[in-house]
Amino acid sequence: MWKRRRPAIQIKSAEQIELMRAAGLVVGTTLDRLREAVKPGITTADLDDIAEDSIRSAGATPSFKGYQGFPASICASVNEEIVHGIPNARKVLGEGDIVSIDCGAIVDGWHGDSAITVAVGDITSEQQRLIDVCEEAMWHGLAAGRVGARLSDISHAVEAYIRAQGDYGIVEGYTGHGIGTEMHMDPPVPNHGPPGLGPELVPGMCFAVEPMVNLGSRHTWELEDGWTVVTQDGRHSAHFEHTFAVTEDGPWVLTSLDGGRDRIAELTGGAERPTV
Repeated sequence: MWKRRRPAIQIKSAEQIELMRAAGLVVGTTLDRLREAVKPGITTADLDDIAEDSIRSAGATPSFKGYQGFPASICASVNEEIVHGIPNARKVLGEGDIVSIDCGAIVDGWHGDSAITVAVGDITSEQQRLIDVCEEAMWHGLAAGRVGARLSDISHAVEAYIRAQGDYGIVEGYTGHGIGTEMHMDPPVPNHGPPGLGPELVPGMCFAVEPMVNLGSRHTWELEDGWTVVTQDGRHSAHFEHTFAVTEDGPWVLTSLDGGRDRIAELTGGAERPTV
């Protein structure tokens, strides 16, 4: 009987990771601009225009535009929309909304991928707590991505943090992923599961960690547009994502403008900024 082979994980050289860092900086800068642009009255199509201009003016290419037919440079998912929302000139953001913005860029064939969830004006404490829990869960997952760990240690760190914060729905049908010469590569990186399973992490591996957390249940629908994923119960959802590289000196967060130095150090006891 044949044993099932695990998918190969792409190992990058130091030079290739530097190209991914360049793509990551384009994404990080673009998301900073989008965060500043989010306000009541702006449309998700307006945000898409800002993103495409930011990416192309940096000499990069949007990862999302044309990917499996996706029509825009970002995904913009509002309130109960979890991921893959299509920007639309008729979708106007209003006071009290939350919007998740997912963005990717390519530099010399190498990808960066990141997402944030942003408040539109004043939001409730429940919404803010949802955003904070999701973002912090992502950082716990990133901090677990160290040489010698197992892939599922990332998943377990994300889940353990969320479970400790309250009764949130952890979306299961959509995951983080390997990344490099393609935006989505093997292996998938779920946001739940036991520790100690899967391949051992070695320098040169790169992954995107992206929890999706709901105020209600974990269950989802995909809308008729074939892209937008929403919560079944209509409650709000948050989504965060960063791309990181496994290095001998710890996780290097390629889509964070500071490389994730402060947050990783806080969670791991003071490791310095990784170098490759």
